[in-house]
Amino acid sequence: MSSNLLTNISYDLLLASEKDCSSPEKDEPKTAEENNLINGQYIGHREDAQGLLKNNDLATKNMEIVWKNVAIFVVLHSVTVYGLYLLFTFQLKIATVLFAYFYTMYAAFGITAGAHRLWAHRSYTAKLPLRIFLMLAQSAALQNDIHEWARDHRVHHKFTDSDADPHNAKRGFFFSHVGWLMCKKHPDVFTKGKTVDMSDVLNDPVVRFQRKYYLPLILLMNLTVPTYVTYCWIGEDFWTSVIVTFGRYVLSLNGTWLVNSAAHIWGMKPYDQNIKPTENKFVAAVAFGEGWHNYHHVFPWDYKAAELGNYKWNFTTCFLDFMAKIGWATDLKTTSEEIIRKRMLRTGDNSLRLTLQNQESKPLSERDIRAHSEHQHPDDGDLIWGWGDKDMDQEEINAVRRSNRKKA
Repeated sequence: MSSNLLTNISYDLLLASEKDCSSPEKDEPKTAEENNLINGQYIGHREDAQGLLKNNDLATKNMEIVWKNVAIFVVLHSVTVYGLYLLFTFQLKIATVLFAYFYTMYAAFGITAGAHRLWAHRSYTAKLPLRIFLMLAQSAALQNDIHEWARDHRVHHKFTDSDADPHNAKRGFFFSHVGWLMCKKHPDVFTKGKTVDMSDVLNDPVVRFQRKYYLPLILLMNLTVPTYVTYCWIGEDFWTSVIVTFGRYVLSLNGTWLVNSAAHIWGMKPYDQNIKPTENKFVAAVAFGEGWHNYHHVFPWDYKAAELGNYKWNFTTCFLDFMAKIGWATDLKTTSEEIIRKRMLRTGDNSLRLTLQNQESKPLSERDIRAHSEHQHPDDGDLIWGWGDKDMDQEEINAVRRSNRKKA
């Protein structure tokens, strides 16, 4: 690494220490790259608007496959299958398996606690050390930089399961799981995606630092560090170390993808039966707490991403509560029990809604019944991406509980 690069990195970190990402501010003028909202998917899936589908017909009839991405995923999954063979035939050292698991958890926190709950949804604020920790972890996850990840996720929430949703679950399990990364996006993803404000994310110097040095960061955190530890510290041979590194990465990708696919197909809908996201315990387990998806889409500003008060299937909440105790995570937002109860009665699935109604001293009001029967989710962007969304209901804003409100 050259001295000029080290100087630039030091200068950028110094700037990051002087600014906070806790609230959106008027950002400095963006470069053309920063304003470009048509960057694509994982593993370099980027294309210009000129290369999009030619019309707005059904996307499945006009799907244009990106064969380079298909080849990459086939190779990566083939290596992973061999890595699983080494695992189940006991050809890996126990230390290798343990390190792979804990490094996967570290990288996952970069997505779940970082790109997702902090930057995409603004469900809490974070001091500089935590933001740097999560930025490095998110680089280890290699799922595009923080800005691109948060942008795609906000678009997903605003236009859930419509043509503007990058991984529209209405196009089937395979598409919402991995197929969306193997083809060009529907035009609505770009046109409607441009309406989602991302200025608060780009206002964070840590995010801009990662965008500037993304390639060396992912080479270091996703490839070099885990391979070096497995090879030099644990004593696996070099190629086994490489296979474990890629296998760990691919398995972590699939854990994230299950939130987009399985958690939009199978499970309960106690908070809103009119949307596809569900409560899926299996996904919650493999995605470190991100499987309580029906709740999350209804209340995306809740830092727990679940109504649950325990950590059994939500390791990310446990991590954030610990960060709050040491003062690194602040202004943690949760939803009041009254707002949750009202929403479950109004739009939840029938079994749980009737159970709650029976617990009440009076039946559902005519207003609640009418709201339930009329409740719909058109794909016009009236949904909420998180705290700070201009469409957030004032009653819910007033009812949000905010804890540990020290300045981050």
